[in-house]
Amino acid sequence: MKAWISGEHAATVKRPKLGFLGVGWIGRHRMKAILDSGAAEAAAIADSSADMAREAAALAPDAGIVSDLDALLDLELDGIVIATPSAAHAEQSIRALGAGFAVFCQKPLGRTASEVRAVVDASRTADRLLGVDLSYRHTQGMQQIRQLIRSNALGTIFAADLTFHNAYGPDKPWFYDKNQSGGGCVIDLGVHLVDLALWCLDFPSVTNVTSALRAGGKRLENKGQVEDFAAATLTLAGGEIIRLTCSWRLNAGCDAEIGADFFGTEGGASFRNVDGSFYDFTAVRMSGTSSETLALPPDDWGGRAAVDWARKLAGGQRYDPACENFIAVAEAIDGIYGAGI
Repeated sequence: MKAWISGEHAATVKRPKLGFLGVGWIGRHRMKAILDSGAAEAAAIADSSADMAREAAALAPDAGIVSDLDALLDLELDGIVIATPSAAHAEQSIRALGAGFAVFCQKPLGRTASEVRAVVDASRTADRLLGVDLSYRHTQGMQQIRQLIRSNALGTIFAADLTFHNAYGPDKPWFYDKNQSGGGCVIDLGVHLVDLALWCLDFPSVTNVTSALRAGGKRLENKGQVEDFAAATLTLAGGEIIRLTCSWRLNAGCDAEIGADFFGTEGGASFRNVDGSFYDFTAVRMSGTSSETLALPPDDWGGRAAVDWARKLAGGQRYDPACENFIAVAEAIDGIYGAGI
């Protein structure tokens, strides 16, 4: 691909051609975000539901509708965006990367650290760009908080508390089958919390994990059961303590409770959803009993991870070593599950 041209000359980059595999609500949302950004074009759409495929095609009338991943792999595409059920993510990503396509995948990238490691290995071997939809990184609030932490404005971070309670449970049966989902609320919601904590702290090693997993208020009875409530503590290499809680169908008095608090020797920072919203967030910097606003809604953040990946692809980026951090997140989640049974 040609490089971006700045100054008086127009950009002459040929936009990447993408295939979209799985175009339910979230797949269509990410597709629309990429198309609206102008970073890439939709060349083909595949979904097991003809209705979903038709809805997605309304966003990109020139895109062809094909049957499945095999059909996408037969096309001349630059990348594939995957938003299928979790059990398929690793296998589909590996096949696409091995065929020479860049991949952007919904979380979780794999059900276990072993699966995630295999996808990252495939990205490295193929020298193709790999992205995962860890979308909360791209909120204005978390971007501001990470910058404060990285600049040492809060001093040494020694503790963090992160929460994601959802008053609803998933509406698709496969979420409750561990073989298909990889787990319950931890791998569905907690993956964002683990990622935000490690990402903000530049991915230090996790040295110890303790956890408690519950289903219907009771301890899990077997390894095949999925949890609807989890509490975990991660101890990091520098001694930092990360506490996580997440749940489905918690009686929280609102649609959702989402937050991330970081505590340092010179100050703190807090990221919070507003009035139970899944989309609106505030962020504040804290010093003693005072606080300073960092970010307020509105903030159209939902599709930014996908757009960021598409822009990197358009710029010619291939394998990105930062994707190895996906393994660290998956290993921490494996630790939470291993400690909770």
